[in-house]
Amino acid sequence: MSTEVGLKVTHRRYVPYSHAHYAGDLVDGAYSLAAFGDVATEMCIRTDGDEGLFASYSDVQFRSAVRAGDVLEITAELVKVGSRSRVMHFTAYVVARGAATEARPGAADVLDPPLLATEATGTVVVPPPRGA
Repeated sequence: MSTEVGLKVTHRRYVPYSHAHYAGDLVDGAYSLAAFGDVATEMCIRTDGDEGLFASYSDVQFRSAVRAGDVLEITAELVKVGSRSRVMHFTAYVVARGAATEARPGAADVLDPPLLATEATGTVVVPPPRGA
C-alpha cells in the first residue's frame, strides 16, 4: 500500500436514464458526488487497506451538465496525506454523450476533448494503522 501524493484512481460509468431528474435528461449534481465517493473508497482501500469515511468537501464546482446517456470518467488524485486524513482532488469528465435521434435511438458520440462536468476537493479519514 502506498500513500504517495499524486496517486490516482479512475472509474468510468454510464449514466442511466433512470437517473434523469430534470428536463433535457439532466442528472442532479449528487450523481457526481456519489461517484466521487466511490473513487475515494477505492483510493482508501489502495492506500490504507480500509474503505475510509468521507469527512468533508472544501470545494465543489459544477462546470457542465451531466445528462442521462453520458459516459463519465471520474478520477480521484491524492493531493495531501495526514496521519489519518487523505485530501483528494476529484474530476468528472463526460467522455461520451448520447445523441439519440428518431432514426437512431441508441446513437452516441465520443467527446474529443472530454467535457469537464464537476470538480471538487474533499477529505476522507481512515483508521489508525493496525497496532498503533
